Amino acid sequence: MARRELMRYGSAALAGLALLRFPGLARAFPTRPGEEVLPWLDQPPPAPGAVDRQLLRWEALDSWLTPNDKFFVIANYNRPVIAEAEWRLELAGLVARPLTLTLADLKARPRHEVVFTLECAGNHGFPWFQGGIGTARWAGTPLAPLLAEAGLLDRGIEVVFWGADAGEEVRDARTPEGIRQITMPQHFARSMSRVDALDPNNLLCYEMNGAPLPAAHGFPLRLIAPGWYGVANVKWLTRIEVQDTRLGNRFMARDYITVREDVRDGEPVWTETSVGRARLKSVPGKVTRAGGQYRIVGAGWGGPVARVEVQVDGGPWLPATIDRSEEAYFAWRIWSLDWATPAPGEHTVTSRAIDTEGHIQPAADDPWIAKKQTYWESTGQVTRRIRIP
Repeated sequence: MARRELMRYGSAALAGLALLRFPGLARAFPTRPGEEVLPWLDQPPPAPGAVDRQLLRWEALDSWLTPNDKFFVIANYNRPVIAEAEWRLELAGLVARPLTLTLADLKARPRHEVVFTLECAGNHGFPWFQGGIGTARWAGTPLAPLLAEAGLLDRGIEVVFWGADAGEEVRDARTPEGIRQITMPQHFARSMSRVDALDPNNLLCYEMNGAPLPAAHGFPLRLIAPGWYGVANVKWLTRIEVQDTRLGNRFMARDYITVREDVRDGEPVWTETSVGRARLKSVPGKVTRAGGQYRIVGAGWGGPVARVEVQVDGGPWLPATIDRSEEAYFAWRIWSLDWATPAPGEHTVTSRAIDTEGHIQPAADDPWIAKKQTYWESTGQVTRRIRIP
């Protein structure tokens, strides 16, 4: 990212915070007296028994910020329980001055906030996985000044973030006797380039919505990287390591990989890319009724959303109204469309987001989505089914 881009992102985030602190702003997700929510017909099936998930229920969404106890939870490995008194953060590797810090040390540093919509890269990748998203006000100390204080050496090109959560990974190993499987203990880790790590919006986060970071969300410290999918926002952070090679572990090179078929010069080509920055997306959240009047409400995120359009029963795309009473650069935009006279019976509702550069959220049959062979980055237009009594 160029310096100009870094400045633009930083200014946008600060502008968003200024809006948040302006007194007298109305709450987003406006409701009407006596309003009731109609349930979607296509409710997601239960998650597989072994899957450790807590997901957002769209019909219950009634505020711009997602309460901590309703915020989605995902664990790739275990959920460590960490005592603050024993915890330390190490900043090591290719730095001139390695650092070891306590939580008190970090809280003594300059404090910043960012409102950021965090989405799992697998959201909508399975029929049962439709609520891996939430928006919170995250607070902590910026990462970039800490990296500068440690003194990044010139040959350090990659910054690795290690979590305390751990598990076992089974790998094939070649031995003199042939190939056999070995089981290796692994800690969760993700990395980003030196330039991306120095983005001024990245936070070493210890607060969520004004409260200490909950255990399920990474207490005592996690990385918050606004604009990136959830996997990059490492929880239970214990070590930041600067190195001279790209990280090639499970979560950078083998898992969280999008596989897509492409055609070049008439020949099929398969591309594999590591999940990184969030992509443009929107979802119809709920349909409400008040005094015989219907309204469709939803959210758009994953980029600078300029507008959202809604399609009912495959008809024309209609412009939704974006609620700008509360907004921040990295947060979702809440939108609504008054549905004047829906006929009784079953209907479909689809939404699509358009960003400030005119990019449109792709349809499900768009080659960008249809030729994707993995469930990560499922950003195709979402259609929901509803019955009007």
